[in-house]
Amino acid sequence: MIGSFVASYGYLAVFAGTLLEGETILIAAGFAAHRGLLDLPIVILVAMFGGTLGDQLAFVLGRWKGDVLIERFPALAMHKPRVHELLERHAILFILTVRFLYGLRIAGPVLLGSSRVPMLHFAILNLIGAGLWASVVSGAGYLFGQAINALITDLKHIEEAVLIAILLGGGLVWFWRKARSHARGSPDIE
Repeated sequence: MIGSFVASYGYLAVFAGTLLEGETILIAAGFAAHRGLLDLPIVILVAMFGGTLGDQLAFVLGRWKGDVLIERFPALAMHKPRVHELLERHAILFILTVRFLYGLRIAGPVLLGSSRVPMLHFAILNLIGAGLWASVVSGAGYLFGQAINALITDLKHIEEAVLIAILLGGGLVWFWRKARSHARGSPDIE
């Protein structure tokens, strides 16, 4: 039932989730791709489109009402000096990776919109950055799925080893007690 729900609505959930934050839904989608419920390249493309659109809208909002938003929301004002410092020092790298930086996933594009960054310049770097982000985050979910499968497989081997160790340990304790009781000449303790 869950599998058919994910297969039916998974891509829509990825798109909707990546319009804003999206990391959790994207990791889950990568995991679902590993389980065969979704196709990883399609997950990446949908997430790239959703992430690009969401950040582009935030950029436009920042361009249109940035000063009002910065004045109204103290969290934006708090991030403004850091964003402008990073923009001055590493503009291209910062725009490419802003969605990876904690606390700047939404604030970053709004503040970039309120800056002097040209819209086309942001749009191109935003698209590339969204592709990197979608690939890395959904890939992490996919690899997490592989790790879970490997862990389950390893647990089967470990389960056998633990059972053997318990039996051997129990046998050694029994043998040691038996040998000790014979050495003392006392009756067996069972």
